[in-house]
Amino acid sequence: MSDFDRNASVWGQSAAQAGAAEIDQGLRSYMLGVYNYMTVGLAITGLVAMGTNMMAVAQSATGGRALTAFGQALYLSPLKWVVMLLPLAFVFFFSFRIDRMSASTAKGVFLLFAAAMGLSLSSVLFIYTGASVTRAFFITSATFGALSLYGYTTKRDLSAMGSFLIMGLFGLIIASLVNIFMQSSVMQFVISLISVGIFAGLTAYDTQSIKEMYYSGDDGETATKKSVNGALMLYLDFINIFSSLLQLTGSRND
Repeated sequence: MSDFDRNASVWGQSAAQAGAAEIDQGLRSYMLGVYNYMTVGLAITGLVAMGTNMMAVAQSATGGRALTAFGQALYLSPLKWVVMLLPLAFVFFFSFRIDRMSASTAKGVFLLFAAAMGLSLSSVLFIYTGASVTRAFFITSATFGALSLYGYTTKRDLSAMGSFLIMGLFGLIIASLVNIFMQSSVMQFVISLISVGIFAGLTAYDTQSIKEMYYSGDDGETATKKSVNGALMLYLDFINIFSSLLQLTGSRND
């Protein structure tokens, strides 16, 4: 009788282990999808930014750099406000409509958002040197990778930290809006410094939140939408760290 009970226990353990292995494999595939979508989004942003910069900037007669007619319209006319605010409009649209979107539509909107962000960020290639942009990108990549790995592997609940960071983010947004009118370089430096800290923390928190959104019973449509939504969260963390680091450490073109 004791042998039968022992065998039953072994069978039960094997079934539980198999179920856990299946969940782990599903979670890995889900997170890989998140990072893949994010990487594609960043690639599109970079390509659009470079393409826009090539059309907006030309060699001047004196050998320097000058804006073309397209560049002047994009960066100096009232159109610049549309370019600046278009990514924000995409984020709000995506956030409020994702539940009613199909997975294919969610992917399409995310890629359009990434292109709009590239258009908006193209000005940094005119303002800052190529070496500064490259340095900020690699520092951001290393920082983001380490923090996201921490968020994925830690057993610590980061929800309390996340709530604090989100409150700080609202304060940061208000300060940034105020500084649009004040144009204070000191205030901008402080905002950029705080922004790096906030979005660094949010990278770990968002990674953990995205991991916890995974449910093995989700159908393909739901899982894809969760992956795209997670990619958007991490993409925004990456872009904000990159932009803030560039403002803190970037060397401007003459």
